[in-house]
Amino acid sequence: MGNELISIITPFKNSSKYLDECLNSIINQSYKDWELIIVDDYSTDKSFKIVKDFALIDKRIKLYRNNKKGIIGALNLGYNLSVGKYITRMDSDDVMHVDKLKDLYHNLKKKGNGFLATSAVKYFSSTRLGKGYKNYQNWINWLMINNNHFEHIYKECVIPSPNWMISRQDFDKIGGFNSNVYPEDYELVFRMYENKINIISSNKTLHYWRDYSNRTSRIDINYADNQFLDLKIHFFMKLNYNKNKELFIWGAGEKGKNLAKRLLNLKINFKWVCNNPKKIGKEIYGIKLLDVKVLNKTIDFQSIITVANKDAQIIINNYFKNRNLIPMKDYFFFC
Repeated sequence: MGNELISIITPFKNSSKYLDECLNSIINQSYKDWELIIVDDYSTDKSFKIVKDFALIDKRIKLYRNNKKGIIGALNLGYNLSVGKYITRMDSDDVMHVDKLKDLYHNLKKKGNGFLATSAVKYFSSTRLGKGYKNYQNWINWLMINNNHFEHIYKECVIPSPNWMISRQDFDKIGGFNSNVYPEDYELVFRMYENKINIISSNKTLHYWRDYSNRTSRIDINYADNQFLDLKIHFFMKLNYNKNKELFIWGAGEKGKNLAKRLLNLKINFKWVCNNPKKIGKEIYGIKLLDVKVLNKTIDFQSIITVANKDAQIIINNYFKNRNLIPMKDYFFFC
């Protein structure tokens, strides 16, 4: 089934526990015209041998060793060695639904260039799945239903890193994996946003995302919270910041403080508002905290919201909507 080659790019490092299940889920795909470019990032366990044994049986599996170090180097090498018309990434510890490639491919073919296909996901774990991962899964799947991913891009990564497909032409247009910035998956999605790639959502669960205690995203310093915030600020300043408008931070918790500190270091002028009576009037980093009511008297402004409480976010969102302000132009949720 199918007549156009899909290149699957998969970096791996010490994934021996999970590679059998991952590779079998690829081999058993209902769409057969694929190549797996799988790159070993200096594994010290039996991972390389496991993949090598699979590659001896199925010639569509092409095994290489990373010529640099780290996931970005492995992804770049894999992509440069690939030849498929369509590109997707897969993580070596995850599992594909049997129709994943077929469904994403056909959804893309219906639309043509300028689109990316993705779908609902499901986390799974041999131990208890953490609340944060459940919430992220539910949020990602809510985005699929509403198909409004880029309205929320400053909250979190809106496209699951191992669950997208795009044409090579569009992937080259946005710069592919050619970035040294971590977290690399989130940075890539920001470039999709920057280049106005359209998202095709599917409510069907096509990817099974494994969680475990030493997963890279849990333990690698490149995926620490400060890295995410720095990335958000970089793209906000590049794509959405209007220097002709007053900028307000709304929220004085830890997220608000971290944002304020970075904006001060960048010498970006801003005002700081909150609705906590205990904080209003106090100074943090030399900036006086103002009552949010000051916004009622302000006409032309942008606001970054750092309030994490979901009920409070609904109230804040309604406040801006009632003032006919526009998300991703006038106000931005950073959490």
